[in-house]
Amino acid sequence: MGSMFRSEEVVLVQLFLPTAAAYACVSQLGELGLVEFRDLNASVSAFQRRFVVDVRRCEELEKTFAFLQAEVRRAGLTLPLPEAGLPAPLPRDLLRIQEETDRLAQELRDVRGNQQALRAQLHQLQLHSAVLGQGHGPPLAASRTDGPLESSPLLQSPGGPHQDLRVNFVAGAVEPHKAAALERLLWRACRGFLIASFREMEPLEDPVTGEPATWMTFLISYWGEQIGQKIRKITDCFHCHVFPFVEQEEARRTALQQLQQQSQELQEVLGETERFLSQVLGRVQRLLPPWQVQIRKMKAVYLALNQCSVSTTHKCLIAEAWCATRDLPTLQQALQGSSSEAGVSAVVHRIPCRDMPPTLIRTNRFTASFQGIVDAYGVGRYQEVNPAPYTIITFPFLFAVMFGDVGHGLLMFLFALAMVLAENRPAVKTAQNEIWRTFFGGRYLLLLMGLFSVYTGFIYNECFSCATAVFPSGWSVAAMANQSGWSDAFLAQQPLLSLDPNVAGVFLGPYPFGIDPVWSLAVNHLSFLNSFKMKMSVILGVTHMTFGVVLGVFNHMHFGQWHRLLLETLPELVFLLGLFGYLVFLVAYKWLRVTAASAASAPSILIHFINMFLFSSSPTNRPLFSGQEVVQPTLVVLALAMVPVLLLGTPLFLHREHRRCHSRRRQQPDEDTAGLLDPPDASLASQGSDEEKAGCPGDQEEAEFVLSEVFMHQAIHTIEFCLGCISNTASYLRLWALSLAHAQLSQVLWAMVMRAGLSLGGEMGVAAVVLVPVFAAFAVMTVAILLVMEGLSAFLHALRLHWVEFQNKFYSGTGYKLSPFTFAVEDE
Repeated sequence: MGSMFRSEEVVLVQLFLPTAAAYACVSQLGELGLVEFRDLNASVSAFQRRFVVDVRRCEELEKTFAFLQAEVRRAGLTLPLPEAGLPAPLPRDLLRIQEETDRLAQELRDVRGNQQALRAQLHQLQLHSAVLGQGHGPPLAASRTDGPLESSPLLQSPGGPHQDLRVNFVAGAVEPHKAAALERLLWRACRGFLIASFREMEPLEDPVTGEPATWMTFLISYWGEQIGQKIRKITDCFHCHVFPFVEQEEARRTALQQLQQQSQELQEVLGETERFLSQVLGRVQRLLPPWQVQIRKMKAVYLALNQCSVSTTHKCLIAEAWCATRDLPTLQQALQGSSSEAGVSAVVHRIPCRDMPPTLIRTNRFTASFQGIVDAYGVGRYQEVNPAPYTIITFPFLFAVMFGDVGHGLLMFLFALAMVLAENRPAVKTAQNEIWRTFFGGRYLLLLMGLFSVYTGFIYNECFSCATAVFPSGWSVAAMANQSGWSDAFLAQQPLLSLDPNVAGVFLGPYPFGIDPVWSLAVNHLSFLNSFKMKMSVILGVTHMTFGVVLGVFNHMHFGQWHRLLLETLPELVFLLGLFGYLVFLVAYKWLRVTAASAASAPSILIHFINMFLFSSSPTNRPLFSGQEVVQPTLVVLALAMVPVLLLGTPLFLHREHRRCHSRRRQQPDEDTAGLLDPPDASLASQGSDEEKAGCPGDQEEAEFVLSEVFMHQAIHTIEFCLGCISNTASYLRLWALSLAHAQLSQVLWAMVMRAGLSLGGEMGVAAVVLVPVFAAFAVMTVAILLVMEGLSAFLHALRLHWVEFQNKFYSGTGYKLSPFTFAVEDE
């Protein structure tokens, strides 16, 4: 946990990898996840790098894997999870995997093609059988038309031109939605010289989709060769399946038996094909998951090798990588073990660098969500103070101040506790629902938020917005009744009674923990909570902002920028505490000094604070302590005097340091510059802003000093800090506003849903049996909405308040993470 408070020390190392062992070394580094490679071939095209052919082979294999995976899913099967810790395959194994993959893919293509052809053939046989078996009886020759046609003569002379006409048939099947249009077009095109019969058949399995499909069989009788040609052209346009149809019943029966026999034989062949297909898919299920992981790892290794440069002798590869200092022994061990078979050991050594190192902060399952909140504002620069450990306490607590309720906090705590207890279950970890993964990733954050909400709920004495009397109340009504002489007539005329704490025996003492439950019965309950929560919010806000300024001290001390302690941190503290720290003092002083007897004539803190900035006094608002008229103007003048110090102090100091360094270099022109391994000059490191120079100097040996840029940066920081102290103090009032809103919404739930529903059910009598479930469902939905919406609102406001702390000059958020080369993603 020591590294949580500040990012770890990261150094730049140079790796000399023997060519024969380079693949094994990088593969081992991917398993360990220790280093982040730098691209030494940034100017080289991706198509001109050394291992581009191997990368392409891996990509071709991934395309084949995608085809195999699609075939498995098409069959309704799922791929099992691969074994954990599969190593990257050796380069010589790539050819074996490629051959086996191609063979499996070709077998699948052949079997699928044969299956599709057999299904299509079986479908044709089934349609033909349906056409022959539908019972379309051939019409008699004499009944070819229902009546005489207008174009034919009423009397035909014997031996006329139509005496040799013979009735022909066209039979087939068409899709149901085309049947009506086909029949209409046939009738119009053939002018009625045909008889068409359409019947719906039983659903058949579609050979392409595998779903049941309905077909319409038709039988068309016609005479005349020209009409037959028209009919065939029309059926071809409608994509109809046309089959031969014989007129004799016996011949049709024989053909039908032959078709059924062929269908049975085809089904047996199709069954054997499907069994062989299942065997091939079984092999794919067994081999594909580990191959996918291994090829992804191999591709990652070759991509990392493409970032290395080749030595002049072409005997080794040279790589540069960022690595944590504490991991250097492990890195050396891993390289020596991986390169031992090659006969030449890999070498690693540290090299100097002027670039800003990446930020490395190790997290675990508990701290990951809190570190994610901090990184949402920007990754801290190298060696800056990490606010994540403090966020573990401050974030749940500020959330709980707005969401303080024992009942609601307990529900959130139990929900998070269930996720924590089930975090090792595979079904929970592999869930793909995005909303669930968001909640599951922040389970420990939700756990603390719920726990802190229970704590603040006990302080507010609210459980689902209802006060609980855990301890005896500190107020006594009996003493008030005895000493005030309340009669029955007086009680009957007074709907509200007042408890005076100045009467002896009425106020027995403070409630042991939290707010006294008697306040929930008071008319001025809201006024009391308003005053309490508003002042508490101001105290928490000033404390939080002061803590953020103090954290900047550790940055200045770590980077050796001692002038910033005097020219920035001290003026910031004087400005913040001189104005708003004094406001906190007034609140605490009034709480401690003003008693119940003098509460009616107590001075107003708000009026005093306004008069403080106006350099005036109010005759009706007496001072809280002696000498207050002198203290307040002094604090305002002192705070305003810190503004020029903040604005001009750092730029003038840096300008003086720059001139002194420049004159020193002019006096010693022949002196060699500092070695690469020596620490940089503190004056050079301090030039410019703290955010730009923290951790290590810039890219150039001698940073150019521009006074106007430094002054502009400092002016922006000064304006931001001074105005931010005012606006951010007001921002912390959202703690008070959200807390009151949560309490009021809960009271509306009780008044409008629970009590109204019960009273309505009691008035309606028997109908209450029906109303109770309805109101219960509505109450559950309301509580759920209250938990989700209010919780989300409080969460977002807590994020905003932490940004108030982070922006107080100790956290720049302009760094970048160390992204080590690792196979962890491939293993998942």
